[in-house]
Amino acid sequence: MLSALGPTRREFWQALGEGRDGIGQLVGPRMEGLRVQTGAQLLDYQPGDHFEQRQADNLDPFAQYFVIAGREAVQDAGFIIESPERVAIVAGSAGGGQPTLDEQYHRLYGQARKVHPFTIPKFMLNAGASFLAQELGVTGPSFAVSTACSSSNHALGQAFWMVRQGLVDAALAGGSEAPFCNGYLRAWEAIRAMDPVRCRPFSRDRQGMTLGEGGGVLLLEAESRALGRGAKIYAEIVGFGMSSDAHDLTRPLPEGAAAAMRAALQDASMAPHEVDYINAHGTGTPANDGNETRAIRAVFGSHADRLLVSSTKSAHGHALGAAGALEAAASLFALQEGMAPATLGYNEPDPECDLDYVHQGPRKARLRVAMSNTFAFGGLNAVLLFRRN
Repeated sequence: MLSALGPTRREFWQALGEGRDGIGQLVGPRMEGLRVQTGAQLLDYQPGDHFEQRQADNLDPFAQYFVIAGREAVQDAGFIIESPERVAIVAGSAGGGQPTLDEQYHRLYGQARKVHPFTIPKFMLNAGASFLAQELGVTGPSFAVSTACSSSNHALGQAFWMVRQGLVDAALAGGSEAPFCNGYLRAWEAIRAMDPVRCRPFSRDRQGMTLGEGGGVLLLEAESRALGRGAKIYAEIVGFGMSSDAHDLTRPLPEGAAAAMRAALQDASMAPHEVDYINAHGTGTPANDGNETRAIRAVFGSHADRLLVSSTKSAHGHALGAAGALEAAASLFALQEGMAPATLGYNEPDPECDLDYVHQGPRKARLRVAMSNTFAFGGLNAVLLFRRN
C-alpha cells in the first residue's frame, strides 16, 4: 500500500482507525489556474528512496507506485518465489502514465520540440506489471487491465479466478494511479465531476469526487498453500462479479451495479444476509451515490438496513484505477480490526441515500464478510467479496 494516508499498509490502516483523511491543498508544478485545488496526494514521496536514478527516470509515478506496493506485498507475506512460471502479476490502471504524457506534451508544444525517448514505455499501462515481473523474476502471466475506476477490482478478480482454477499458484494483483498533472486534472474538471472543496459521499450537499493517487497490491494464493507455509492470512476472497450497464458512458445504471453484486454473491455461493459491511464505490457525485444506494437495496432487500456501508474515498480520495486496490485494503482492515471505516465529510442526510453510512467516525462491529464495490465510466462494474479467515 501507498496512498495519501501513508506509505505502507500500517499507516493506511491507522488512519482509517482514527478517522483521518489525506485530502489537502494541491501542490506541484503547473497546478495554478485550476478550478479544483484539493486532492489526496502522496506529498512526501521521493522516487530516490525506492529506485536507482535510471530506474526512476524510466518509470512513470503510477508504475513506481505499483512496484513499491508489490514489493511490500511480497515482503509482508514472506513469499519466496520458487516456481516463477507459476506466479501471475495483474495490474489495473485507468490512465497509465499521465504525468509522463503531460510533461512530454509540455515539452513538445513548448520550446523543446522533442520528447523523451522512453516516453512510450513510461506511460504504457503495463509498465508497473512488467517492471515488477522483471525485478522478481516472474515468468508467468503478467498483464494490465484498464476499465476506468473498476480496473483494480477487475485485476484482482482475474487473479483470483486464475489461482482458484489452478492456472497459477499465486498472483500479485491490484492497481495504481498518478492523476495529479495539469492536463489530466483539466480533463476531469471539464467533465464537471469534481468537488471544488472535498468529496462528501452520500451527503445531501455532495458536489462530486476528490481525486487521489497511490497503489495497492495483494498477494493471492490457494488457502492450502498459504497454510502449508505458515503465511499470515488477512482474509479469503470468496467471490467476484462483473457486469456491463450497456447504457451510457458516464451515467451509472442501478441495475448494472446490482447485477455485479448479485454475480459476486453467486460466485461465492453466499446469501445476501451473510454480508456485514460494504465498502461502497461512493464517489460523492450526485448521480453515483443515489444509484448505488438503490442498487444495494435491490440486492439486499430488508437486510440493507442492517448493513454497515462506508466510502473510504472520503479519506484516500478517488484513486481511479487504483481505487479497488485501496478499498480492498480498507475492506481487509474492517474484517481484521472488527471496525467499519467512517464516511468522512458527511454533513446531512439525503432521502435518496438512506443506508447506515458510518458517518460519525469508525465503528466497532462484528464483521465476517465484506463486499467492495467499483462502478466505472463506461458502465463497467466489478465487485469483490472477502471473508474473515
